[in-house]
Amino acid sequence: MTLLQSDWTYPATAAACALLGSVFDVKSRRIPNFITFPSMLLGLSMHLAFGGWKQFSSALAAGLICGAVFLLFYIAGGMGAGDVKLMAAVGCIAGMPHVSYLLVLTALSGGVMAVALALARGQFRQTVMNVGALATHHSHEGLQPHPDLNLSNQATLRLPYALAIAGGSLLTLYFQI
Repeated sequence: MTLLQSDWTYPATAAACALLGSVFDVKSRRIPNFITFPSMLLGLSMHLAFGGWKQFSSALAAGLICGAVFLLFYIAGGMGAGDVKLMAAVGCIAGMPHVSYLLVLTALSGGVMAVALALARGQFRQTVMNVGALATHHSHEGLQPHPDLNLSNQATLRLPYALAIAGGSLLTLYFQI
């Protein structure tokens, strides 16, 4: 097995993509398409080159799964489209064997970061109350965005979620090594 085909190549490349996206997300609160779409193509191309059409198809499925999970949060008003595209790109790069790690570790990273941000801003109690309000709202209204607690409300506490995607990607890499 060559260096380019080692077990950590895909998660390392996915982590690099997520880190790049997080730099833009922190600075501008946007993740540009010139990062996400070429990253998807890079991941799919790597899988095709090193594993053929079967691995390409598997990587495409991984990107679709990751993107679909995050699309639900976008539809519900809790996440930006750039986060959805970045997670799809990271999934395409990392490939199917890493999807469960990516999704779980990204969610855990996001939760830890959200708690830290709420504590740092002195809004932990309000954040917990908001989570309860969101759970109640979505249990009755499905994926319909909450009228007040959504991304269009500039007063809500906001986390550049690409940081959580980067955290989940780095943890996925860590557990691969």
